[in-house]
Amino acid sequence: MRWIRTLALLALAVALPLGVQASGPEVLVLKATAYTSSVRETDSTPFVTATGARTRFGIIAVSRDLLGSDLPYGSKVKIEDLGEWRTGRGKGRFDAMLKDVVFVVEDTMHKRKRQQIDVWMPDRSLALKWGVRRVRITVLQRGR
Repeated sequence: MRWIRTLALLALAVALPLGVQASGPEVLVLKATAYTSSVRETDSTPFVTATGARTRFGIIAVSRDLLGSDLPYGSKVKIEDLGEWRTGRGKGRFDAMLKDVVFVVEDTMHKRKRQQIDVWMPDRSLALKWGVRRVRITVLQRGR
């Protein structure tokens, strides 16, 4: 009787596909900077994104290496502050600002940037306070 139970368990194990895991939301840890609608930080149309949307809080730009595969235009994400880029200090400093916002990929960064996002800010002083941070991006909905 014991060998029948062992045989049944073995058959079940062989029947299940290997490497199948429960899928959850995609999560990326990236470098994040901030930008404003200033000609010195953007192009000649600082209030218009690459997709033609008007700039507002809740819009992010992504590096071109992420745009094609991981975060295409229209992707909706949540952002969690993991602290300063190099040291990790100040973790959560911006969580209150980020908490209830669903960010949308509507812009692109300069071609020299890699594995990075840029969060639009309403003013330069806030963008400077943001600095260069490490963030956890949770993809809620993949764009087009």
